[in-house]
Amino acid sequence: MSLKLYLAGPEVFLPNAREVLDAKADMARAYGFEPICPGDVSIEPAPTRHEFGLKISAVDEDMMNRADGVIANLTPFRGIAADVGTAFELGYMCAQGKLVAAYTNMTANHFVRTREFYAGDISEGADGRKRGPDGLSLEDFDMIENLMLHGGIERRGGHIAVHAADADRLYSDLTAFETCLSVLAKRSAA
Repeated sequence: MSLKLYLAGPEVFLPNAREVLDAKADMARAYGFEPICPGDVSIEPAPTRHEFGLKISAVDEDMMNRADGVIANLTPFRGIAADVGTAFELGYMCAQGKLVAAYTNMTANHFVRTREFYAGDISEGADGRKRGPDGLSLEDFDMIENLMLHGGIERRGGHIAVHAADADRLYSDLTAFETCLSVLAKRSAA
């Protein structure tokens, strides 16, 4: 029986979402996994946008409940960090003790991206912590993403693949995704 992998990430927002999701699902099958992709099911209409959002949330949680593990795309989305929905999904799967892996198509770690957000205007506070011009402290742990996401994966023995994708393929380059599939396939065969 093949493991079911929930494929989390911001791909559902892309103009070519179906194409990218189908490519990820095909690759997962080629490695012997059964993919579960957000966007693969139709959701009944609801009387309000709010109620429709609740239906989508319930369907996605049901898909995660049926999955044995997750591969989460943590490539920064609409800012310096991973898509917030993907972050929730990764945390949800970690909390359930499921198999976790993640990837990013950007090699700059979380601190570097935050420093760039502040255009390098970083100082050391009286407490010895690095701070932005707004006084907020910065995480500087040499981790690819927020310490809770990166740490949650690593402490559970999960794999994090890092790849430098071209800017125009930031969300469609599947090199690091395939690395995760390869690592998980080897682990499940052992």
